Amino acid sequence: MERTSFNIDEENTRRTQKQPPCLYFAKLAQNYYPPGFFRKVLAEIIGTYLLVFVGSGSAAMSGIDEHKVSKLGASLAGGFIVIVMIYAIGHISGAHMNPAVSIAFAATTHFPWKQVPFYVAAQLIGAISASFTLRLLLEPIRVLGTTTPSGTDTQALIMEIVATFTMMFVASAVATDAKAIGELAGVAVGSSVCIAGILAGPISGGSMNPARTLGPAIASASYKGIWVYLVGPVTGALLGAWSYSTIKETDKSTSTNSLPSFPFKVGLVHSETEQVVNKDSPQVVCENNV
Repeated sequence: MERTSFNIDEENTRRTQKQPPCLYFAKLAQNYYPPGFFRKVLAEIIGTYLLVFVGSGSAAMSGIDEHKVSKLGASLAGGFIVIVMIYAIGHISGAHMNPAVSIAFAATTHFPWKQVPFYVAAQLIGAISASFTLRLLLEPIRVLGTTTPSGTDTQALIMEIVATFTMMFVASAVATDAKAIGELAGVAVGSSVCIAGILAGPISGGSMNPARTLGPAIASASYKGIWVYLVGPVTGALLGAWSYSTIKETDKSTSTNSLPSFPFKVGLVHSETEQVVNKDSPQVVCENNV
């Protein structure tokens, strides 16, 4: 009996239906996502977990007794953990650790939109897990480094937009521009988080990261002004990424640029070939703080 295309399709359908659901979805994921993608998702969970554990933990300790951990120390801890995690997992997942960062990179075509939901879910899982870990360790403390407006919601919103803009502008420069000094990416982004956090801390808490706020808020059951920390960081990150994309020097503008260049060259982390291969995954991009 001759096998027609209809019979072949029907046979393939039967085979697919017989497969276990987990195997079916695994094969489906392989068709739409690159090899090692779930390794990246796991890296984001771990990175965000440690970021929130250190950032929220130091903020909670500072709120209890400033003689143990000062507010300045909490801000510095938030920036230092960013630096550490960028160098630890930046080459694996890009070290976003921040839903606002993932959305901003996707909006500027430096990260595929289809991966954004998985990254955001991983970041929220890491943040919530870290917050409940802190709740267990810091019992009976109930306020686990939550970020809430000190003044009005409008003041906190503007501060979050400006602080996140600063962080994202720097992250876009070192993560997406081949002319930037790639070796110092972690230091540059972490320093921007420290600076913005020190300034924004007294007004908004210096979150710059929806996951950093949502995790402790859920564990502490405290949702005061929560919308500020969802709208502000995303808006600031989008503005920061778009701003740098606007002023970034392209190859075409370089050839016609009359400004003098430095008499030396700084080696970059990635060659042009590597950038083509990894164009969907910025090497370093970070996130929040205090």
